[in-house]
Amino acid sequence: MRQALHRVDIPTRGKGLVMFTDTVRQWVAETGIETGLLTIWCQHTSASLTVQENADPTVREDIRRFFEALVPEAPGRYIHDDEGPDDMPAHLRSMLTQTQLSIPVADGQPVLGLWQGLYLFEHRRQPHRRRIVLHLIGE
Repeated sequence: MRQALHRVDIPTRGKGLVMFTDTVRQWVAETGIETGLLTIWCQHTSASLTVQENADPTVREDIRRFFEALVPEAPGRYIHDDEGPDDMPAHLRSMLTQTQLSIPVADGQPVLGLWQGLYLFEHRRQPHRRRIVLHLIGE
């Protein structure tokens, strides 16, 4: 068994989904590991990860709108607002989604469906640089 570890910084433009599939595919190919398990970890409490539709951008917009309605920014609704009105809603959205993904690797590539992409889901209004950790174990 071999292992590889890599960190990726993903810039965001504020709320929404940022695809980083190509970055992951390239790194997995560079490791030389043909078969294994890839773990993707988000090192933040106000952003998350998802596997989602990669073709139609309206899917991403609908997801963003859904989370705006599900966990609204509502002044006075939350106690924790140290970094502004989007602070606590961002934590709740992150809690409702995922901060870790596990993806099989076969033939030196993540095993994703035809219309699947890997996304960082930014829950804050302001642009950020989010740190993602990739860990691959296999042979």
